[in-house]
Amino acid sequence: MSNLDYRVAHLRDRLAAGPLAELGVRVAVHGDSVVVTGTVPSAQCRDEVEQAVGEALTGLTVRCDLLVAGTSTPDQAEELP
Repeated sequence: MSNLDYRVAHLRDRLAAGPLAELGVRVAVHGDSVVVTGTVPSAQCRDEVEQAVGEALTGLTVRCDLLVAGTSTPDQAEELP
């Protein structure tokens, strides 16, 4: 296992088992860079995931594409055909 693979595996464990418990976040290695994708419940959670990624993968090229799930109630009724 390379150093990059080890660091990514450690990050995955941290995200899944730690206080973030964001199992919907995926971390993938593409060449010598890392891509983090998924959906999180809040902007605060996104910021916490990005901070954890930054701490675990310092010095690497990382792209975070995290979406914040829309949890607000609709402002109008949905019309069905």
